[in-house]
Amino acid sequence: MIRIIYSWKVEPENLERFIETWKRTTNKIHEEVQGARGSFMLQGEEDTTVIKTIARWDSLDDWKRFWQESNPSQMRSMHDLGERVSVEIFREVDDFTR
Repeated sequence: MIRIIYSWKVEPENLERFIETWKRTTNKIHEEVQGARGSFMLQGEEDTTVIKTIARWDSLDDWKRFWQESNPSQMRSMHDLGERVSVEIFREVDDFTR
């Protein structure tokens, strides 16, 4: 299992649309793409324009295949509303959340 952490900068006037677009996008990917396990979103407490989306994937290969084969049009509308600042990949060691 891996986690992909996307860091975004979203201007206040685009925030509500960005969140709604992310909800539709992440649910569609989760339902349709092999290996996609879903995602969650965090918003900065001090700087509310800072957004993190953390996606869970079965494997790095599944995530790479999504980006190479799908050319994910689902993500385009998110890029129209916010600036993706970085992408980080982490191997999931353990998860005790409930």
